[in-house]
Amino acid sequence: MTMDITRRARSSWIMRTRSRSRKQRLTLAPSQRKDKQPLQRRSLTLVPSVLQAVQEMVFEELHLPPEIAQEAQTGWQTFLNSCSSREAAGETIYAALFDAAPSLQSLFKTARSVMAMRFMNGLNAIINICHDPPGLKTQVEALGFQHLDLEVTPPRVDIFREAILEVLEMELGPRLTSKSRVGLQVVLNYVGGAYIYIRREYAVRIRILLKSWATANNKEDDPESQAEGLVEHKKEEGEGKEEDKEKKEEDPKAAKAQPTATTNAATNAATNANPSTNTGGPGGANRGSMEMGGKKSGANMKVPTSFNEMFLFNAAVMGFAESGWMSYVLEQFDNIVTNVANSYRLQEECDVLSLVLSKYTGTINLPEFKSVTLASLRSLVPKEWDSEHEVAWNWLWENVERMLKANMGKPQVQEKAVERFIMALQEDEINHLRRELFKRFFQLAPAGQDYFKQSTTRLFFIADKIIEMTVEMYKNPKSMVEDLSALGLRHVGYAIPTELFAPFVSSAVDVVRTMTSDESAETGFRWSLTLVAKILVRTILEGSTIVMKAVNTNSEKALKKAISVAPRGRRATDLLNITVGSQSISPFYWSIESGSLICAKAMLQDLLTIRADRDLYYYGCDALFTRHPELIHRLCADAPSLLPVVLDHLVWRSRLTVGGYRRTNYYVKHLVQDQDENFSQALEWLSDFGEPKIICHPVVVLFADMIWFHLAMYSFLVGRIYFLFMLCLFITSQAIIPRLQADHAPTREENIALFVCRCMIYLGSMLKIFYSQIRMLVADCRSRSFERFLVIPVPTYLTSFQEFGNLILLIILILMCTQEPIFYCLGTPEFEQSIFTPLCEASLSKKEIYSLFSGLGILLYWALLMDFTIVSMRISSFVMVCGRVLQEVGLFLMALVFAILAFATSIASLSHQLGDFDSIDRGMFALLQMTLKMYPTSGYYNIREEPWVLTAVCIFAIAITIFFLNLLIAQLNQAYQVVYEDMQGFARLNRASVIVATLLEVSPKRWKRFLTSLRFDERLEFNEGDIGMAGGIQIMEPANDTSAVDTIKRFGGSTSPNMPWPEEEEDGDEDRFDRLEKLIVRTTKSITGKRKKGAGTSSTMGGSGVSGGGTSKSAESSNSSAD
Repeated sequence: MTMDITRRARSSWIMRTRSRSRKQRLTLAPSQRKDKQPLQRRSLTLVPSVLQAVQEMVFEELHLPPEIAQEAQTGWQTFLNSCSSREAAGETIYAALFDAAPSLQSLFKTARSVMAMRFMNGLNAIINICHDPPGLKTQVEALGFQHLDLEVTPPRVDIFREAILEVLEMELGPRLTSKSRVGLQVVLNYVGGAYIYIRREYAVRIRILLKSWATANNKEDDPESQAEGLVEHKKEEGEGKEEDKEKKEEDPKAAKAQPTATTNAATNAATNANPSTNTGGPGGANRGSMEMGGKKSGANMKVPTSFNEMFLFNAAVMGFAESGWMSYVLEQFDNIVTNVANSYRLQEECDVLSLVLSKYTGTINLPEFKSVTLASLRSLVPKEWDSEHEVAWNWLWENVERMLKANMGKPQVQEKAVERFIMALQEDEINHLRRELFKRFFQLAPAGQDYFKQSTTRLFFIADKIIEMTVEMYKNPKSMVEDLSALGLRHVGYAIPTELFAPFVSSAVDVVRTMTSDESAETGFRWSLTLVAKILVRTILEGSTIVMKAVNTNSEKALKKAISVAPRGRRATDLLNITVGSQSISPFYWSIESGSLICAKAMLQDLLTIRADRDLYYYGCDALFTRHPELIHRLCADAPSLLPVVLDHLVWRSRLTVGGYRRTNYYVKHLVQDQDENFSQALEWLSDFGEPKIICHPVVVLFADMIWFHLAMYSFLVGRIYFLFMLCLFITSQAIIPRLQADHAPTREENIALFVCRCMIYLGSMLKIFYSQIRMLVADCRSRSFERFLVIPVPTYLTSFQEFGNLILLIILILMCTQEPIFYCLGTPEFEQSIFTPLCEASLSKKEIYSLFSGLGILLYWALLMDFTIVSMRISSFVMVCGRVLQEVGLFLMALVFAILAFATSIASLSHQLGDFDSIDRGMFALLQMTLKMYPTSGYYNIREEPWVLTAVCIFAIAITIFFLNLLIAQLNQAYQVVYEDMQGFARLNRASVIVATLLEVSPKRWKRFLTSLRFDERLEFNEGDIGMAGGIQIMEPANDTSAVDTIKRFGGSTSPNMPWPEEEEDGDEDRFDRLEKLIVRTTKSITGKRKKGAGTSSTMGGSGVSGGGTSKSAESSNSSAD
């Protein structure tokens, strides 16, 4: 009864205030006045009645005269253009507001740069939409809900208004017209009054909703901070847990009572659930069934502890288990409740929900959801629930239900109409739509041409995607919202102004209107595209942080300024993650993708700088590799110049020395293991990158050698020793035993030993290599991993010298097996006389080819055994140098073959009697002998008898001996100098590839034991008694570098994780000059503005002077009342 009386009293009061607001609104509408005075004079005479006080008792639509609204927008845009950037304009307004009244400085709780950006975004959104009364009301309402925690009063509104107008007058001077000033003044008064009205009417109600919702879902976050919308960074989870622990210790009775309350939740649900009423009055039959359900759930089911669980429980008990549409609402209900203070977002969520519900084929009765919701909340919030909770939740659902009913039944019709319209378009009509869309858009928003700079085909592609989105929004609303969120985050990186979306949507709708007469198609296209634009705008606004704005400028100074305001506990997160809904973007990765490598380098330096207060050390290494586990791979591919920055900051060296050594910490945990404690791919990525200088970095050398000596070397040597054993058997069977048998008749024992050795080679080496080759071939074929050699696809594993050599060795062993003399002697009389003899008539023809394959096989065995050299970096470096220099020798041999062939063919064409040059092949052989200094002296005497042949031979000798050989020496010298600097790097690259291949064969047990021995979970000391962070390895290095400095930045003062780090002093003079220049410019403008204002006052009529004096007195009185 009391509630009904209160509602009737409130409704009558609202009706009175609405009637007053209509009268006041009529005074602003020039179209309803009978006088025909000019617009400027009417605006100046009509507005003062409204400007005398802020209208805080009503909140209705504001109808400005069109010309005043236009002038206000023009003046604001002129102010923005006069500043170097929007950020600079925001800083100017912030400074003016901050200095307007000292008593108001306590309201500025957030960092300067963040507040400046908020002021700019808010004012820009309000003024740009002041010509649209419904849109302005919605925008102001959304901002008003974000200022519920601030005590906004009319005097404070006056101070803010006058401060903003004074800044505009000082910056623009005569360019700020009287109409523009009046329009801005009216809008700012309207905004201030709306803030006061919303705070008075809705603040308590919204706090009740958010607090009870957090309790129902066991959320630890403070709902009031969410309602206020001012808390930038939440506390660390550890603090919350510690506080909870302290509370439990202080109040053990409450802690013991908590399980009991949870256990009784189902029973409370049974008592409260009643579908027949909204006030929760119990019914006899329903109560009995709910009690039975509560007992059954308490005995056999898990007790519902969250809202979703309790909702499903109550829905089943209340007979709504078959209402499948409730699950759709339940999925989005959390977003609806948490965004109750944001009217834009609430409308968006309801629009998407209406699309989802349109896919449901059954009957939808929305009041049923409210009944189950209230019953569930009464059960989950039993101690706090009262009539205010009942009113608040009824108010929320009434608004949601109203929005949903407004769209009920429309999406199905609009979807079919839009799809029918698009499917009926011909190719020429589609091209017309594409062209007209951007043509009209550029007419409405000329600034859009600065952002659509791509080719016409790209613009046509964008237009096609937009048309596709309008249909997909109807068909798959959930997935489309996710895709649009991801697309909006990408537009954050593109720095697209949100003001361009409205004219873009208008242009698209205007074009569609001219192409169809179907009103449903036009309405459906407009509604769907508007929803798409809302989601994109919301995502861009939520994701547009000051860090992303700094990335877009690619300025290290701007980035440092942006991140300096971040709390120390959230500093790394602000650089690595921006989340909107379920989508996220990394500012660091975006800076790499957009080419802002200066900002990317500054981010890495900031993240990997060790900072400390008295309580904690802050080091972003874990956050960086947790957010981007593939960091090394990404840097190798897209930003190799940043690799040294990362590796340099993974090392800390003490500036103190003890006994000629200094303590050094290498934080290599994430380079050794991944998040699942498996072997990290960092070494593999660095090996594939192939940069010798990077692989020789101390950090890489440390963790690569650590893995090699403690884990990989053993497995590698076992495999290589087996290969060496096979080589010894091969030499014994092919070179030692046959030579022993050549001196005497083969004995039975020698033949058996020969047969056993060759069988072991065929079975133990040939089959092993065959299995390995087939396994790698199948793996590459399955993964479609091929490299093109000329035009022939080659499996990737064959690009390795070792594997290619194994393939050639396999072929040679197979050919040897097919030509094996022992196999040909089986069953012959010689075999019966001497078992396993290789000497018989059948094997004589195979002996020569078999010996050739045998010699090639031994050479290949020795060549493949060269990877044994990686055990020593010195020997391996020499082998690497030889391999690199051999390329120059190959070029020389190619030139030599060309010269020999050219001169041999030339000499063969001459008329002479020399037998050494009577054919091309004999001539080439003779020239080769001359090159190798093996040609007999008698041959030169014969050449002297043939002058033309002598001339050709002399030219050849000069070309080879003087030119080519000396050129080869010079090339070898230069190549060696180039390779010598990096020979250690090439050797380490070779070892790294071997380590990666070897670790594939290491058992998980050995790997776990290796990780345990590294003790990455133990915190490392910096200096004696100074315990730092975990995740590294500490060694003592020789103190060769006497210029080492301590890289840890230590700060005093507060140790709260919510406090930003104190500003660091910079030695550069540029910042000082910039500040001095800004101060001079600001002072000059202030002096100029005061002179113009004084001159204008003295030259105008007395009435104006009185009005100006009245305004200043009003401002002074406002100031004093605020103080």
